[in-house]
Amino acid sequence: MRISVTILLCAGLGAQTTTPTFRADISLVHVDSEVIEDGRVLSGFGKDDFRVLDEGKLQALLHFSAGDTALDLILLFDISGSMSLVVAAVSAAAQQGLDELRGGDRVCVMVFNSRSREVAGFTDDLTAVQKTIQEGVLNLRFGGGTRIQDAVDSAAMRFMREPRSERRRAVLVITDNIGLRTRREQPVIRDFWEADALLSGLIVFDKKFRRVHTMGLILAPDAMLLEAGMKGIAAKTGGDAIDTQDAGTAFQESMRRIRSRYSLYYAQPQGQPGSSRSIKVELTGEAAGQHPKARVRARTGYVLPKA
Repeated sequence: MRISVTILLCAGLGAQTTTPTFRADISLVHVDSEVIEDGRVLSGFGKDDFRVLDEGKLQALLHFSAGDTALDLILLFDISGSMSLVVAAVSAAAQQGLDELRGGDRVCVMVFNSRSREVAGFTDDLTAVQKTIQEGVLNLRFGGGTRIQDAVDSAAMRFMREPRSERRRAVLVITDNIGLRTRREQPVIRDFWEADALLSGLIVFDKKFRRVHTMGLILAPDAMLLEAGMKGIAAKTGGDAIDTQDAGTAFQESMRRIRSRYSLYYAQPQGQPGSSRSIKVELTGEAAGQHPKARVRARTGYVLPKA
C-alpha cells in the first residue's frame, strides 16, 4: 500500500518500536505485515528481520515499528437474511471484540445487505460505538441479499474520503460470507491499495444452514459461497479471514491481529502516477533460517499517487 505522507527523519528513526512523526515532505510506501507459521502468528521480529521488494527491487527500510498502533477501524456488519441465524452470537462477540479497542482508536460503523450504508462516522468515543452496535445495528431487521464485494469496496471508498494520519487503517467485515459474486476482485483490491487499508473478515456461520446451503450449491451452481473471493481480496490487502462458530473469541483474535502487525516504510520509487506496483515482503537473515516454513502476510501491491 502506498502512503503519500511526510515523515521526520531524525535520530529516533532507527528505533524499532516508535511511531513515525509525519513532518518533512518525503513520499513513503507503508506496508503492514504479520508473520505466519503453521497457522500461528509469530512475534518478536525486528527491522533487520524483514526485506521488501518493490517490483522485484530491494528497498531500504526508512522506518519500522512493532507492537500496538492506534487504529482507524471500519466495522462492517452483514445484516442480510442468512445472518439472522447467528445474530445472537454476533451480539455477544461484538462486546468481547470491543474490549480490544483502546484510547486513541477511532471506529466507523457500517452495515450491508443488498446495499451498504454508514450507521455512524469515525469517533474515538468507544462507549458510543458499543451503543451504536447494540442499538443501531443488532436491533435492525435482518434481511435481503449479501453483496459482500460491493460492501467492502464501499468501506475502502469511505477511507479515501478520510484524511490520512499515522493510525493503521483496517476494515473488519462480520459476515457468514454467503452470497453472489457482484464484481471482479481486482478493482476492489486496487481501491484498498489506494486507500492504504487492509481487509480482515470474521466469518460466523450456523452449521445447519451452511450444510443446507452447500447442498443448494450443488443443485444451483450459479449461487456460490464467497469464501474464496472475500478471502482472496483480504489476502492481497495484507489481511486475513477467520472462519468460526466461536464468534466471541474469533472477534477478539481478529482485532488483536489487526493491531499487532509490523509497520514498514520505504521511499516511494519513481513511476507513472496512478499505476499499480507490486510488493513482496519476506523474512531475511537469521529469522528466515530459524523459521523456514514461515511466510509474511502483507499487501501485494499499491497505487502510485496521482498528481
